[in-house]
Formats: sequence, C-alpha cells, structure tokens
Amino acid sequence: MTALDLSSLGPLLPSPLRAVEDERLDRRGVRLLLKRDDLIHPDLIGNKWRKLAPNLAAAAGRPVLTFGGAYSNHLRATAAAGRLLGFPTIGVVRGDELAGRPLNPSLARCAADGMRLLFVDRATYRAKDDPAVLEDLLRRAPEGSFVVPEGGSNALAVRGCAGLGRELNGRADVVAVACGTGGTLAGLAAGLGPGQRALGIPVLKGGFLGPGIRALQERAFGGPAGDWSLDERFHFGGYARTAPALEAFADDFEQRHGLAIERVYVAKMLYGLVALTEEGAFPPGTTVAAVVTGQPRGLPSR
Repeated sequence: MTALDLSSLGPLLPSPLRAVEDERLDRRGVRLLLKRDDLIHPDLIGNKWRKLAPNLAAAAGRPVLTFGGAYSNHLRATAAAGRLLGFPTIGVVRGDELAGRPLNPSLARCAADGMRLLFVDRATYRAKDDPAVLEDLLRRAPEGSFVVPEGGSNALAVRGCAGLGRELNGRADVVAVACGTGGTLAGLAAGLGPGQRALGIPVLKGGFLGPGIRALQERAFGGPAGDWSLDERFHFGGYARTAPALEAFADDFEQRHGLAIERVYVAKMLYGLVALTEEGAFPPGTTVAAVVTGQPRGLPSR
C-alpha cells in the first residue's frame, strides 16, 4: 500500500472564522460567527475533507468504493479525490432506474473524474450494510477495494471531524452544524472544550439521528463525547425539500451578508439559528458559531 500525501492538495486549515453582524441576533445580544469550512478545498469541501481525509489515509492508495444518491456531494468529493490523488473510485448509486438515463450534472462530474458508477435498486441500497450484499458489490469492484460508508460517516471520519471542534475550542459558546448522517456533529462535539456545546440541525425528517450519533461516538471514542443536542424542527419536509419561507430567508441572508447560501444543508441550519434566537434560546452574551459546509452547486471553491 502507498501512503497518500493529502497535504499536497493544499487544504486551508484551520478554516476561517468570521464575525457577521445581523440585526436579528444583535438585538438579542447574540454574536454570530461563520466557520467557513466551505473554503477548505475547492473539490473536497468542508466536512467532506474532514471525513474523507482520514479514510483516504487508511485506504493508502487502494481503490475506494462508497455510496450515495443521484445528487450526492460525498460521491462528488470522493471522485474528485480519486482524480487528484490517482486512485480508482467506485460509486454505488441508489436507484437502478437511473442506469438507462442521461447522467445528471452531479453524476456526470463523478464520471468525468473517473468514478465507475454502479446503479443498484433501492432495496439493495437499503441493505448495503448486510455482509452478503456488500460482498456482492465488492465482487464488482477492483480487488482490495476500501469501503467508505454513505456520507463518509464512520469512526475514522468522526475522529477527523473532532478537528473542527478543536479549531473552535474557546471561540464560541454554541456551535451549530446541519446534519445528514450525523458524523460531523459526533466529531465536532468531541473536539469542543468545557462549557461549549454543539447543536445539530437535521435536514432529514424522521427523528432517527440521535441513536446514530451515539453509536458513531461509541465506535470512534468508546463512549459519549462532548455536549450536543438536536433540534429537528427545521428540515422543511426532508432531504433536499424546501419551502417559500426557506427560499426567502436564504435570499435575504445572501443580500445581507454577500454570501451564497447552499439550500440543502446550510440554509436550514441558519434559518434554525435565527428562529432559535428569536425564541430566546440563547441568553444575551452568547456567541454562536455556524459551520458553513458548502455553497450552492456550480459555484467554485464552496
């Protein structure tokens, strides 16, 4: 196995931490900071860098097989890493009906970066963690392939995301992040210092993230780590779902602060923070850091 020199990609670490003035928080005595993880790397963006870097180091140049939906940012980041670092990538894509259709822009980018796409039916995808199903998928991949789970969330990734918490140690009272699989929150909370807490805003509905985060921390750290909580009211109907109120909020935030807002994750997290502030959830004098994990698709260096 060959060690990969991830530092050769020039990540911007620690990522910038910038104060913004927003009257909706200011009048409540709450200070807002933006943790610009979206600026870490133009292709391995935000928490994708933090999750993938330790997994790629462990893969040590072997082919990487991973999973995602038709618009998965994780698949795009993995494919880009393969192109940049010179290892094969295989993406297992949810939905065999997509196999006969033209590739959407996300999957086309994956293919252009050299990723081999394996389309599977949704029942198979749901069972991807079953050893027999995984063994069958690995038979269709190059020998010795290294498996990275959907979203990149495993013990290696969680330990990688603890670095985000360490970068914010002592810089904020509350650190908020949007949650998909929960791996970023699990690591973030572990890296924060005493008196700090992490707040997760799930972008999927269903109320299932809590047990998953606890399980990830158990595998990564041997037990609970850090102070964290979830507020599950701001998913706007589920993953990639939106609503006029969310769109109006994101448009307004962009105009106020000159920052393009990614809608699937970041907009929901920021909307939640403003709503919580107006509810009085943060005492006057609280400093809140919001982790910006991406920019809208198509924008450079998100």
